[in-house]
Amino acid sequence: MACARVPLDEQQVTEPGPLGKEHTLPALHPARKEERCFVPYKPPPEDGSPAEAEEFLEHAKFITEDLDWLLALPHDKFWCQVVFDDSLQRCLDSYLHHAPRGLDLAALPSSPAVVDMQRCVHRAVFLTFLRMATHKESKESFLTPAVFGEIIYENFLFDIPKILDLCVLFGKGNSQLLNKMIENIFTQQPSYYVDLDETVPTVLQVFDTILGKCGLYCEGAAAMEPMKLNSQKQCTAMTMSQQDLVDLVLYLCDSTTTIHAFLDIFPAACSSFHSHGFLSRLTSFYETAVPDLEKAVRKRNFDDKGLQEDLWKRLSHSCRKIVEMAHLLLQHTCLQPILEGGENMQTFAEELLQHFTSFLPEKRFLSDYDEQFSIADDISLLQQALPLIDETRTSYLLQGVESAWDSVGRRRPHSQTRHQGAAGGAAAASTSSSFKVQGEREPEGESLRGAEAMLDVPRKGNNGAGCAVSEAELESLLSCIRELLPDLGEGFLLACLQEYGYSSELVINNILEDRLAPNLDKMDRAMPRPVKEELPDVLNVRSNVFDDDEFDVFRRDQVDMSRIWKGRRKGESAQELLNDKQHIAEQKARYRAYETVVDEVVIEPGDSAEAYDLDAYDDEYDDTYDMSQVGANDLDGDSLLSRRPFTVPQILRKGNKPELEEEGEYEEEEEPLQNNVNRDQFVQDPAMLRERADARRAAMHQRKGFRPEQRPPSSVVGQPKGQGQNLDTLLDRRKKEANKSRGANHNRRNMADRKRNKGMIPS
Repeated sequence: MACARVPLDEQQVTEPGPLGKEHTLPALHPARKEERCFVPYKPPPEDGSPAEAEEFLEHAKFITEDLDWLLALPHDKFWCQVVFDDSLQRCLDSYLHHAPRGLDLAALPSSPAVVDMQRCVHRAVFLTFLRMATHKESKESFLTPAVFGEIIYENFLFDIPKILDLCVLFGKGNSQLLNKMIENIFTQQPSYYVDLDETVPTVLQVFDTILGKCGLYCEGAAAMEPMKLNSQKQCTAMTMSQQDLVDLVLYLCDSTTTIHAFLDIFPAACSSFHSHGFLSRLTSFYETAVPDLEKAVRKRNFDDKGLQEDLWKRLSHSCRKIVEMAHLLLQHTCLQPILEGGENMQTFAEELLQHFTSFLPEKRFLSDYDEQFSIADDISLLQQALPLIDETRTSYLLQGVESAWDSVGRRRPHSQTRHQGAAGGAAAASTSSSFKVQGEREPEGESLRGAEAMLDVPRKGNNGAGCAVSEAELESLLSCIRELLPDLGEGFLLACLQEYGYSSELVINNILEDRLAPNLDKMDRAMPRPVKEELPDVLNVRSNVFDDDEFDVFRRDQVDMSRIWKGRRKGESAQELLNDKQHIAEQKARYRAYETVVDEVVIEPGDSAEAYDLDAYDDEYDDTYDMSQVGANDLDGDSLLSRRPFTVPQILRKGNKPELEEEGEYEEEEEPLQNNVNRDQFVQDPAMLRERADARRAAMHQRKGFRPEQRPPSSVVGQPKGQGQNLDTLLDRRKKEANKSRGANHNRRNMADRKRNKGMIPS
């Protein structure tokens, strides 16, 4: 048998030969393969007839039983079967090719038996690929990493198309586990990076093929091949047959969904796509092909309206995935290095701004991208990381985004969901208003669930990370882990789940890679599940402020029910409540104290006045003229004429004497009242007085040849905050600060004296 602690590729085994004689073979040898035929997979029937459903159930049962048998094999037997059994590879490849994708589940039959069997096959295939991507299952069962990489590469156990299909089929709910699988494959065999670089041009050819079918052409640097002379004779999306249009939309939907799932699960591939100019090709394709396809789906006449709705749904899904792919490429190739604070932050920032600038001509793509992932937020993040970034350039980009919204004829929403990462883009992205069929609205919050969500693993947040789970979900997590690792005890698995936040992916990954926490590594892996303790009665341990009161029904057998009623107490009515004047009787004694009014209080002998409160201030007595002697100091005769000389009213005068011009404005204002005998002292309109003063001032300046300096208008307000102020603004603000005491309430006394001198206030 195989020796412990020795890689499988170096182990030798001794087995009996055909003639009964024992002979030694390598642990990985074709002779050790079991003779078993794995049948290829066939998708569920679309029409749902009983005969076809029965055939699918029987066929799928064979596949499930064979894969369960394969997963139960020991490590050496499993790898012999995987490497040397061609029927197994055909079975797995057929499932990857024909399994229903995300938007295909609507056409599947509603039979519960078919759905359950499809789920069982889905789970068995995923567990098989998971074990095939693991080179170390335990300390005794493992492969040398270099040999493992050679085995999976030379025997085509994994290749780039298979990895793409794995991502789109099993991505939802298993993203972390798939990321570990693919990362391990690329790490142990770097040749897959070379294959990925050779695959990207093929992916780009997909978009050129779609454009060619629509009679369109990508101009400029985005075109891979020159346009053929006969390309103008090709049909367009409006003139092609209906079946060709359906195939084209399905082809676009499948391609975009697959590429997005791969980039989302394995971000390291973004650099390979980015190096081939994938982002510029993607935006150019979106701007060229999407409007034509939307117009064809919307305006062509379909006999089956359900088919038209399905095509529009798939086209909207494709548009959303293209936008999210562009965000993934920018996130992992430009934004992420800037946030990590590397050495070449300025280079990455310049590259990001160049990409945003290249988006400006693509008006439709730019508006849809900004609706899902705000460009203003990315620029704000860039300005926080690099404060010295060119503000003029960022303002130009933001104006270009606003222009894109205006050019497509859509109004920018005030509140829209912003995505902080690419991982949540597929589930939370809001569909653009241009993605809707006229007269129809897609239900909000409805996520497109497909075959990638059929793996029956309960999820809380990111597969349960950091969340408490219910009893049923916990049992499901335990059964899922024990199917892959049946030799572990439930008690040990419960401790692992609690340690890793009830994430089955992390538990399986850490157990397979032998990277458990120290407290878990010391535990017995066969530890059974602990017996559940019965909780004490809640009533015995509760504590409440109403304990032992007259209404405590938990501790009293009898309660006075006459003191308990629902709603208005029985026997009472609104009329009786209004007729109850008891509160008036209670207030009578208080108001009787105010009935007695005494005009004259007789002080008894021996009592003081303070006892009767006689020294209190009487607010009824008028003491206005107590201290003034009216007329005692008046002069004899007509006192009014002695204080103010007689003046003939202006209206009775025969002629108005011209007023002498004063030498200065201020001398006239301060002249004593004795010189104003012939002037009318009635308060005139202040506006008229100001006009006269301005006229006198102008006449005086003209007589003396004085020309007042023409001051420029004040520029105290200046420019908006953050754009800097010029010298004139700073000087005007300083002058205003120094002379602000000349106005407002700072010289009230001077103005009061001026009014008094002019006769406006009687002295």
